[in-house]
Amino acid sequence: MEVQIEPSWKQKLAAEFEKPYFAELTAFVKKEYAGDRIYPPPKNIFRAFDLCPFENVKVVILGQDPYHGARQANGLAFAVDEHVPIPPSLNNIFKEIQNDVGGDRAQSEEVLRPAGRTGDLTRWARQGVLLLNATLTVRAASAGSHQGKGWELFTDAAIRALSDCREHLVFMLWGNYAKQKGAHIDRNKHLVLEAPHPSPFSAANGFFGCKHFSKANEYLVAHGKTPIDWL
Repeated sequence: MEVQIEPSWKQKLAAEFEKPYFAELTAFVKKEYAGDRIYPPPKNIFRAFDLCPFENVKVVILGQDPYHGARQANGLAFAVDEHVPIPPSLNNIFKEIQNDVGGDRAQSEEVLRPAGRTGDLTRWARQGVLLLNATLTVRAASAGSHQGKGWELFTDAAIRALSDCREHLVFMLWGNYAKQKGAHIDRNKHLVLEAPHPSPFSAANGFFGCKHFSKANEYLVAHGKTPIDWL
């Protein structure tokens, strides 16, 4: 089955594209796009993979569903395009980054969301951060509508390939869903960081203060890799 995805990922996941579940998933997704508003745009379904080739991955951040609001989902977990308002969970991620690796600057709202900061996380992806949702498509205004259709099997295969074939990666698992999805990552080979989800409903229960971003960079540097510029 011909799938338009970055070549190194296409090679690593080739077996998945030939499995019955992926044929069923493809048929389902095509039908959905033909009959309803589905996010993200088709060209962005595999964008997380396209921007971050297999051998470039340093950090994996796991999300659940794409955003289901208009103009929000862009193929990268937690991210939105430039000029789209920053969603609450992403704003909390930015706050934790500022507090964790932002230095001694005053912790004002202007610093937390400086002029020019947007929710576009392409800059992270190009540095080796795989922003991977468990489910890669969703029906407009219907959270979870494409769960259980096969995407989870596909993204599990991607995580398994990284765990098995790479060394010294950092996996950030925020919330119970992500923790369960990352349960089989080889923790002898990789750093697995867990915290509550950055949602406003749970961020104060341990996401704030988790210091995942500095911990990730310390681990990368300790293993001879360039740290991520999170700011």
